[in-house]
Amino acid sequence: MDEQQLAERYEPFVVRALEVLWGKSRERAGGTTSLLMAHLLDTAAVAELLWDGFLARSTQSALDEIAGGLGRGRRLLAWLCGVHDCGKATPVHQRLWPEGAQAVRRSGMTWVESAAVAGAKSKRRWRHDWAGGLMVRELLASAGWAPEQVDWVWPLAAGHHGAFPSLRDVQEPGTAKGQLRGRGPWREVQRAVLEVFTRELGFGGLGELQPVVVPSRALQLQLSGLVVMADWIASDERFFRGMDDLREVSVDASRERAASAWKALGLQRGWGALNTPAPEAFRDRFGYAPRPSQVMVVDAARRMKGPGLVVIEAPMGEGKTEAAQAAAEVLAARFGADGVFVGMPTQATSDPMFTRTRRWLEAIDPVLAARVVLLHGKRAFNREWKALLESAGESADEAFRGVDEFGMDDDPYGVGPEVCCEQERTAPAEWFLGPKRGLLAPFVVGTVDQLLYAATRTRHVMLRMAGLAGKVVVLDEVHACDVYMSQFLAEALRWLGQAGVPVIVLSATLAPAQRQALFEAYLAGAGSREELCVDVPLAQGYPSVTAAWLPASGEAQFHVDATGSWREDLPVAVRVLPETMPGARSTREERERLQAEADCGVGDLLADELADGGTALVIRNSVARAQSLYAELRGRFGDAEVRLLHARFTVARRADLTEESLRLLGPQTPRPRGAQLILVATQLAEQSFDVDADLLVTDLAPVDLLLQRIGRLHRHEGTWRPGPLRTPKAFVTGMQPREGREPAFAFASEMIYGRHLLLRTAAVLPGAGRAWSVPADVPDLVASVYGTDTPLLPEAWQEAGEVAAREHSERDRARADVAGQFLLTSHGEHERRTLAGLHYGGSTGGDEDALRAAVRDGDESVEVVLVVRGEGDAVFRTLAGRALSVNADVAPDVLDEVLGSTVRLPSKLTQSALELGPLPGWHGHPWLRRSRALVLDASRRARVGDFTVSYDDEFGLRQV
Repeated sequence: MDEQQLAERYEPFVVRALEVLWGKSRERAGGTTSLLMAHLLDTAAVAELLWDGFLARSTQSALDEIAGGLGRGRRLLAWLCGVHDCGKATPVHQRLWPEGAQAVRRSGMTWVESAAVAGAKSKRRWRHDWAGGLMVRELLASAGWAPEQVDWVWPLAAGHHGAFPSLRDVQEPGTAKGQLRGRGPWREVQRAVLEVFTRELGFGGLGELQPVVVPSRALQLQLSGLVVMADWIASDERFFRGMDDLREVSVDASRERAASAWKALGLQRGWGALNTPAPEAFRDRFGYAPRPSQVMVVDAARRMKGPGLVVIEAPMGEGKTEAAQAAAEVLAARFGADGVFVGMPTQATSDPMFTRTRRWLEAIDPVLAARVVLLHGKRAFNREWKALLESAGESADEAFRGVDEFGMDDDPYGVGPEVCCEQERTAPAEWFLGPKRGLLAPFVVGTVDQLLYAATRTRHVMLRMAGLAGKVVVLDEVHACDVYMSQFLAEALRWLGQAGVPVIVLSATLAPAQRQALFEAYLAGAGSREELCVDVPLAQGYPSVTAAWLPASGEAQFHVDATGSWREDLPVAVRVLPETMPGARSTREERERLQAEADCGVGDLLADELADGGTALVIRNSVARAQSLYAELRGRFGDAEVRLLHARFTVARRADLTEESLRLLGPQTPRPRGAQLILVATQLAEQSFDVDADLLVTDLAPVDLLLQRIGRLHRHEGTWRPGPLRTPKAFVTGMQPREGREPAFAFASEMIYGRHLLLRTAAVLPGAGRAWSVPADVPDLVASVYGTDTPLLPEAWQEAGEVAAREHSERDRARADVAGQFLLTSHGEHERRTLAGLHYGGSTGGDEDALRAAVRDGDESVEVVLVVRGEGDAVFRTLAGRALSVNADVAPDVLDEVLGSTVRLPSKLTQSALELGPLPGWHGHPWLRRSRALVLDASRRARVGDFTVSYDDEFGLRQV
């Protein structure tokens, strides 16, 4: 900077202050103090590169409109990002680093330390971010900005460390007596900081950059995420070493530094400018001609007049995924999206979708496949993901440790490690693998939880919105979201609708009320309305597509179409295999005896049905029921012919078992004639699990989930099946029909699904000699069960059905109320114009387990790492017997094995498991320091509170 020009414009004390005000200490800036002006300009320069090489065209267009014309959005973004730390030009920040504070005092800028200490004690959260929000608000108003423009800008500065305060929050505490914000000459210096920074970016003054349009709250939240992203990149001391000479500080110097950082980090956008694919592109992408339902979906995407919501309803095996991918490409090209987020119901279903997404993108452009990020807590055990990763890179935590060194509490800014995003190896771009950054990658496949987190009142939620905005969002198996999760899904759809993000929802079996709720949430968001009642047209057929968007007129527009399936309907014989249920007062011995009888009954059935060979899938509603049946079947059929799959195996073992199951029961695997194969599984095999079984035995579940399980039957044509199994059969277990009254259900089933839906599903099961026609019967079956028609139940069941319905309704209301405590926006506040006070009432916990529990309404469960230490053994060992050390130190070549021994405990063990912690040798380890170790004895048993558990590779974790 030209100090002569500064001296001509400002008093000497102002220039002296600019020469010493520090942004980052030399300990966090590569050994040299980083002046505040340097960091502001560095961040602005990074923002310019975000515009040039990261932002979607849709976001650029929106920002140009806000700023008042083509090309103006880029300069506004740079200013908004750079100004974030202006609040550091205050005693509240300058006093924190003794060396820097001394230099500032020598320049003549002083404060009364005793008053500053008193103020800090009375309002600990009042720091430079809140001070910056207050400064921006006052200085923009004095520059002549319109109040509505000031109101949305100041929260971006005040909230850049992850939470948005209210205007009341940011007021300086009275006990500070002005010694935190600064008085007298401090106010002149603060004005100069904003003015000098603004002119350095090419503006004539603060008044020149005033926007002309107030952005939506969704765009404000996205902008806030971009501010955080730019700040984090500009805080990387590897590329932005400190600059302590104001004469060397300039926007040009910052641009050079930013360009070097951008190149080294390898940050890349998605597909950039994308041409609308021609009709023949489908065959190029997927290797076959599109089916009628797929043509229908792509045509709907072409007909939409604006970004909106597309709901695809089609049977299992119809090709919904390919239809959604083809439609996503069309929507991205038409509406300027630059990437895709694919949300799946589980980690297990995310893994195969990761593979399919990479193949699809590779067919568009081979370089795109390397830009796909798998985002869930167990991605380290996905072989394809691991193959993408190169040798271990520098820790992202270390690279970004300069974000802010003077925090409070353990991790005030959420930059500590997070399970779902723990740094692994360099790929696709190392920066995207750091904590909370996964959704910012151009192409992301993960659990739907990642989307739901964006609807929670959590710190750094703006990073999640910045990652979702500018993409096409694809959500598979949405019917799996229960009432509780649906609250977060609706909130997320509101924000996505307001952001103009195209959303594609896939489901084989969507209840009418759920479909209505999805459209009302998205369209209410698009219209920035608290509520928006719309009449969603019903498709006259199945498969179907329903698309909706909200034009400028404010009246929702719909496109609805239906066609026939490419496959003929399958008549599925559905029969009940009764089992006697224990009473509420049954002893443990009685329950075990009845369970053994039930297992024996399933064994007898399978022995008869598989007499000529064939494959059977058995789905139990609890791990304990699956383990019990597996023990029975293994004794009858032998180890080679029976497999077990559930969620209480270690992550490495579960990954191996899942891969083996998909291979053995997959469409490409030859079936030796006369051979038998039985897979006993839990709900892991319910959705997006591409297996093809000849026979299904399943515990009763709500009809939509039951139909999903039936979708694993006779899934592929051309598969050899023994004569008796050439007609698909499904046997329903877990229920006891009772004469003259409602049936009894397995305790685990009632705890998971409730009696209401189980009763209504039992009522639609076909009688003897009848079958379900799949998929033709699917829509009516789902509508019947999820409707409110009490006469659906037999007369003898109706009294119990009414009681169950009331309990169901009360439970749903209670769960919705609980969900409301975590939602990003409370009811009645969706029409607010700014982000001020968005984090009302604090925020939920930021770790993966707490977030998962928040959005899934499950009792929070705990993961532990299993290690072994026998009596008299001097060292800890892995499950495979490899020695660690006396303190359990983990050598690099054993790390994968130790991490692979992670297992999730039943929720009833949570309180006791919370007392567990890392072993002594893990405290300094970047991946293990937050892990809980469960030490098994030589017999592979351990005590957890009042319970004893055991582990082996055949059954997984069991209570003994």
